[in-house]
Amino acid sequence: MTLLARIAATLIGLLHLGFLYLEMVLWTTPTGQEIFGTTADFAEESAALALNQGLYNGFLAAGLLWAAVTSRRDVAIFFLLCVIVAGAVGAWSVSLSILWIQAVPGAAALLLALLSGRWAKA
Repeated sequence: MTLLARIAATLIGLLHLGFLYLEMVLWTTPTGQEIFGTTADFAEESAALALNQGLYNGFLAAGLLWAAVTSRRDVAIFFLLCVIVAGAVGAWSVSLSILWIQAVPGAAALLLALLSGRWAKA
């Protein structure tokens, strides 16, 4: 993978670590409620779901950071595809803004990862 593709995978991985923190730590706090537009009652009722979702975002982060550190293009492509699908589902089921926050940056990083294979062969 090119350095640019590795940086992009790292940035998307760090973004997902941020999602992990928001969902696993801040979900039931006033800050989390403001970010996600929820009430205290809803946040408490859905805390277990947010915890689970945060963990999955942690798995995405781990995979992307692993790909960046080891320069594994195939691993980066797999996890970036997962990010894009998760972002598309989130946009469809929760809020269109998830498309711009998660799926579009993931697609840009995927493009860099795919192109890095072409550059490596040149």
